[in-house]
Amino acid sequence: MTSLPVSTEAVPLSGYTTLRLGGPAARFTAPSTAEEVAAAVRAADRAGEPVLVLGGGSNLVVADSGFDGTVIRVANRGSTIDGGPDGRVRLTVEAGEDWDTVVASTVDAGLGGLECLSGIPGLVGATPVQNVGAYGVEVSHLLISVDLLVRASGVVRTVPAESLALGYRTSVLKNTDRAVVLRVRFELANGGMSAPIRYTELARALGVRQNTRVPVADARAAVLDLRRGKGMVLDPADHDTWSVGSFFTNPVIAEADLPATLDRIAARVGAATPVPRYPAGPGACKLSAAWLIERAGFAKGHPGPDAPVTLSSKHTLALTNRGAASTADLLALAREVRDGVRAAFGVELHPEPVLVNCAL
Repeated sequence: MTSLPVSTEAVPLSGYTTLRLGGPAARFTAPSTAEEVAAAVRAADRAGEPVLVLGGGSNLVVADSGFDGTVIRVANRGSTIDGGPDGRVRLTVEAGEDWDTVVASTVDAGLGGLECLSGIPGLVGATPVQNVGAYGVEVSHLLISVDLLVRASGVVRTVPAESLALGYRTSVLKNTDRAVVLRVRFELANGGMSAPIRYTELARALGVRQNTRVPVADARAAVLDLRRGKGMVLDPADHDTWSVGSFFTNPVIAEADLPATLDRIAARVGAATPVPRYPAGPGACKLSAAWLIERAGFAKGHPGPDAPVTLSSKHTLALTNRGAASTADLLALAREVRDGVRAAFGVELHPEPVLVNCAL
């Protein structure tokens, strides 16, 4: 195999993140097959070179100082669909495919399962790492397996979904560089109907009861409309979309701690104000980060139109680059919001994106 071209010129990473932020990479390469991705990672590891594996940059915050190592941008493309029993099909997708393009293709093919994950930016390889989810559906509901390059051994392994410890916006792959996703497999349903519509807001938009199935194209269209209304569909002309989407995850509270937490919230917003909360597995519940941010005093557009970074004018959970920001500006606002929610309610917010050479 011929060696891949690696740029030794400093490449600004701001051009490869949806925030349009981030300093330079010392070296940069973009392998276009899974074999080339694996070879590039192995070569950098043998050389003792720091490596940043880059997908769509939609869940990445890179320091203004950049990355002093090799950035490997995953660019392997391709997908296949194989029939299965009982109207199920297997979709195999290379990690470098654009996620929403894949979702759109499944909808066009009349396959149900991914339609509620429409409009999410990024590449396919990132979806199991983050256990991407929206509108009542998570990747974990559909994932069969992933092909991983295990960096310690240099071996490519197929790992079943149940071995990935998939949870709310997390997996064993998150916040570690031990493995690189090369390929992903999903099980979808044939027949043109969506997964059951579980999310109240989406059911309302579709005019159906929860747990109803609708044509996949209808579900996708409604999800895209809802996301556009929140500035969550990428648009170069709209600075509200110069973000990583939701910057904070919804906080998960142990049931034992919930009464005290609700008391603190009631002391600020009033006992009669309902607090949105959702099941989060045995012994836990999930609160709405956006709701807490707003009730802590941070309105849409905070801190104002002249600031380099603001909360989105459409959704308080997104921190947005207004065009001339730095990563330092972004982190300063994130700290202000995090600390404000902690002071108001005693609830700790945690960032959803991966932070490279920086921290809150």
